[in-house]
Amino acid sequence: MVIHSQLAEYGEIPAGEQQFQLQNKKLLRISLAHGQVEAKTGSMVAYQGAATFENKGSGGLGKMLKKATTGEGVSMMHCAGTGEVFIADQSSDIQVMYLENDMISVNGANILAFSSSIKWDIKRIGSGMAGALAGGRYNVTLTGTGYVAITTDGPPVMLDVAGGNTFGDPNAVVMWSGGVVMNLKTDTTGGLKSMARGGSGETFQMDFQGEGFVLIQPSEGPVGGAGAGGSAGGNSGGGLLGALTNN
Repeated sequence: MVIHSQLAEYGEIPAGEQQFQLQNKKLLRISLAHGQVEAKTGSMVAYQGAATFENKGSGGLGKMLKKATTGEGVSMMHCAGTGEVFIADQSSDIQVMYLENDMISVNGANILAFSSSIKWDIKRIGSGMAGALAGGRYNVTLTGTGYVAITTDGPPVMLDVAGGNTFGDPNAVVMWSGGVVMNLKTDTTGGLKSMARGGSGETFQMDFQGEGFVLIQPSEGPVGGAGAGGSAGGNSGGGLLGALTNN
């Protein structure tokens, strides 16, 4: 039987020598032959060859306690074998990068996958009065050498922090690179009258300084439902950046 269609344009893109290979902007192909990976639980849409998927839980007592105290939570699964795994997350755009003995700070809800050689931890960000008013904010640091895949709600923009004063809406900030210092900032420009009317919705901002870049998505409705700002205007301790330790 012969089928005539335009489906050929969606044919597989060989992984080649890369562990992570985008099939298109919303689907990632991972070659397990190049090493084991950690991927967002439930993100596997297909696989070929030998592959196993294991829920690693909270990743140890320390991370379990951090999960309990921060309220953060994005469950990860350990992927091993020799096959190739295809992953995606709610048709979100996928961005792939390679870290070489480097560090990035990422909204946990936007983390899709990373090489098992990458180390991760939950870190508190923001201090002083702004941090207290925002209810406490946390992010995920990824450190080491290997591939990282994150999701964005639409095509992002990468801003050079060294180019000048850079500020971001907590609900739109996805990640920033090592060398960048972030401080939470409160904007009360509108005064008491504005606050009495419910405010501008831009009360809390993220102030970036240093050398590096910050990645901003064109949306304040973050991927995964608990995005880069989470409850940026509220008082929840689990807000800004989701973790990797939800059971």
